Amino acid sequence: MGDDLRVYATPSMCLDIEHCCRNLLLAHHDAGEDSVGARVEIDHLGPTLIGQTVTVTAKVAELALPRVVFEVEVRDDIDLVGKSKHVRFVVDMAKQGERLRKKAAKVQAAKG
Repeated sequence: MGDDLRVYATPSMCLDIEHCCRNLLLAHHDAGEDSVGARVEIDHLGPTLIGQTVTVTAKVAELALPRVVFEVEVRDDIDLVGKSKHVRFVVDMAKQGERLRKKAAKVQAAKG
């Protein structure tokens, strides 16, 4: 909306939600594990001005490994500005690496 109406954007909120939930899981993973985001539902409820502080708070709402569902609130220093449901899957990094290598080979083969 231009510099005069610049605010905290929904894509930035999505990124902050993903980072918050991943960081929460990292503290509980076994060696060689990480997680990947699979779904984000966001209600962006109001504007946050540039320069305001944003706090993202996540809690585990459902744990059915490898699937983890989070309920998330996003607040600035005045208001609740976002609510989200975020789904992540715990992955074995070695297996994920192999999956990515296979995908890369298919991409290369498709290029001919």
